[in-house]
Amino acid sequence: MNAKTAPGGTQAVVRAIRLLKAFTRERPAIGLAELADELGLSRTTAHRLLAALASEGLVGRDAASGGYRLGPAILALGAQALLGHDLRNLAQPELERLAAETGETATLEVLAGDQVLIVGEVAGRHLVTVAPELGTFWPLHATSTGKAILAALPAARRRELIRPPLARYTAATITDPEVLAAELERTAARGFAVAVEELGAGAAAVATALRDPLGEPPAAISLGGPVSRLAGRRLEELAGALHASAAKLSHRIQPALFPPRRQLPGGRSDDA
Repeated sequence: MNAKTAPGGTQAVVRAIRLLKAFTRERPAIGLAELADELGLSRTTAHRLLAALASEGLVGRDAASGGYRLGPAILALGAQALLGHDLRNLAQPELERLAAETGETATLEVLAGDQVLIVGEVAGRHLVTVAPELGTFWPLHATSTGKAILAALPAARRRELIRPPLARYTAATITDPEVLAAELERTAARGFAVAVEELGAGAAAVATALRDPLGEPPAAISLGGPVSRLAGRRLEELAGALHASAAKLSHRIQPALFPPRRQLPGGRSDDA
C-alpha cells in the first residue's frame, strides 16, 4: 500500500512511515530535498512531516551533513523490539553456557540511541553476584558493554554518541572525553572492554562486541560480578570466554538479523 491508495485519513501516517523507511544502513543521513524528491513530496510537506517526527525523537539532524537521520526514540523502539527478536533467542543458549561455565552473570545488550539496553540475561551461580534488570537502559561511557560497542564504531560515530558533559555515577566513572577516547583505543586494541566500579560501587564487568555483516556492532555480551572476584587475571580469563562466544554469536545472528535481499525486476530489492 502506498500514500495514494491508503485509507482516508491515513495518508500523513503512511508518508511519515515512508520517510522513516528511506533511511538505510548504507544511507543513514539524508537531506530534506533528497527525501522530498525521492518520495514524491513537496519540500513543505516533507519538512512538516520531519518536524513532527523530530518532535517525538524519531528523527534528528545529522551534525556532519546537516541532513536528517533516525533519532534516539526510534532506535530505542527498535531495541525494545529485539526483546522478542531472534537475536535474543539465538543468544540465550550462549548466555546460559557462559553463566554456567564461569559462574558470573551474562548479559546481552544492544545499542539504543546513546545508551545500551539489556535484552538478555542469565544470573550467575554464586551467592554474591550482580543483578542487572532485563529492559534496563545504561549509559555507554560507564558500562563494559557500552565501551565495547563504542570501541568498535568509527571515530565519527563515537563522537556523535559521546557528548559532554558525561554523567558521573561513582568516583571511578570516566567523565573526561579525552580520557574516554584513550580508553576506547585500548579497548579496540585488546578486543574487550572493562568497567570496574564505574557504574556502581563494588561491581565489575567485561564485555565484547558482536559484529554484523558490515563489521558494525549492534550489540555486546558481558560477564559481570563483584570486584572481589573480577580483577586482574580473572577479567582476562572471562574476556577469552567472551571472545569465543562473540565470534559464534556474530556468525549465527547475521542471517537472522540481516537476511539476503531478493532482487526484484528493475534492480529493486525486496525491502525497497
